[in-house]
Amino acid sequence: MAAPHYQHPDKPLWDPALLAKYDVQGPRYTSYPTALQFDNAFSGRRFEQYLKSLPASISPLSLYVHIPFCEDICYYCACNKVVTKKKSKAREYLDYLHKEIELRAQLHGKNRTITQMHWGGGTPTFLNSAEITELMYALSRHFNLTDAESREYSIEIDPRTVSVETLALLKGIGFNRLSFGVQDFDPFVQHAINRSQSYTLVESLVQAARSYHFKSINFDLIYGLPHQTLKSLETTLHQVIDLQPDRIACYNYAHLPERFKAQKQIDRHALPAADEKLAMFTLITDTLCANGYHFIGMDHFVKPEDEMAIAQDKGYLQRNFQGYSTNLAHDLVGLGVSAISHINRCYVQNNKDLDGYYTILHADELPISRGIICSDEDELRSSVIMQLICNLHIEFPAWENRHNIDFKKHFASELLQLAVFEQDGLVTINNESIVIHESGRPMLRNICMVFDTYLSEQQHESYSKTL
Repeated sequence: MAAPHYQHPDKPLWDPALLAKYDVQGPRYTSYPTALQFDNAFSGRRFEQYLKSLPASISPLSLYVHIPFCEDICYYCACNKVVTKKKSKAREYLDYLHKEIELRAQLHGKNRTITQMHWGGGTPTFLNSAEITELMYALSRHFNLTDAESREYSIEIDPRTVSVETLALLKGIGFNRLSFGVQDFDPFVQHAINRSQSYTLVESLVQAARSYHFKSINFDLIYGLPHQTLKSLETTLHQVIDLQPDRIACYNYAHLPERFKAQKQIDRHALPAADEKLAMFTLITDTLCANGYHFIGMDHFVKPEDEMAIAQDKGYLQRNFQGYSTNLAHDLVGLGVSAISHINRCYVQNNKDLDGYYTILHADELPISRGIICSDEDELRSSVIMQLICNLHIEFPAWENRHNIDFKKHFASELLQLAVFEQDGLVTINNESIVIHESGRPMLRNICMVFDTYLSEQQHESYSKTL
């Protein structure tokens, strides 16, 4: 199939002055309350007690599996990972992961269909073909996996670690979506972040994935990387558009070497200035929208016919620790070191340290190290934040009926704060609703921050820039 014709954007979609005004630090709202509010004294036993207090459920479940290992270090990375060449590390990890799978299955049972599953990392394909097959078999033994066409079973792919044969295996064992870590195609930028992979390599894998009829292909890109320029980024975008991924996530690189040691390898003098990064964001949104992609909001772009675009149009898009997704399952079970689960009103996170994760499992306990049970007010604000960040509007009567509140009275202070956004043309507020305009999509995090009662000036510094 011939590559699509590349369209250069005619004019910027966003006002640069407004982008600069709202370029502040803030949460990504993959949960509310955010992980900063989790209680470090929250234990696996307390989580078990909470689950036992809930009525039995047959509603769908989402599974996340964290594989922490990488063969090489990518200097920009802020993920929980273990860099090693020793493939034997995977064997030990799988043995403990099997134990966690068994413990979790006893709590959640096989009556709940796994409609969504995602393997992330690290590099999930650090596992060899036999280990990948073994892990999927273990999950299928203990959880109710499905082969329904509507399922979303995805895996993160480092193109340097897979072959065409690996993709065939992944499709054969049930994955129907792939997410390729592209970041940038420019060789100079790749060298600076220690992530060299050619366009030709990615192209060959995409072609193979399409021949195996994967339902969806996602590309992860990053802007604000060392030696990245508007010209080099435009070239990368051109190449991305030629490959026509179904979904594209463009993340803002946050340089925090004091928190992530690998980032010390990046020359801060080679990083784009703040105004250059905003120009890159504008270039990305303008270019992708001009070439047929739908801007979901924040950093996600999809083709108009994608399920995610349809979900947003119909008002049932959701957001969790894997980012945006269609609303196939509210509850999420996270497996593996550092993984986060969300069941009913409770968030819990597994131990972030590999040795700690092993030690707790060795004692036949859930490897949970922190968590939180949300209050009624947390649940109310979470529903408002998630509705705005996903579906871009709030109809007051629906919230009043659901939560037995007077929306305008309960959120009087927040509505006053939103007046600034309305003056800037980003939202419309009336007696019945809040509606976020197309111009407000880049500022979704800023808008949602208005409803966050936990956010303090000190906490702002813990988050990345919103743009």
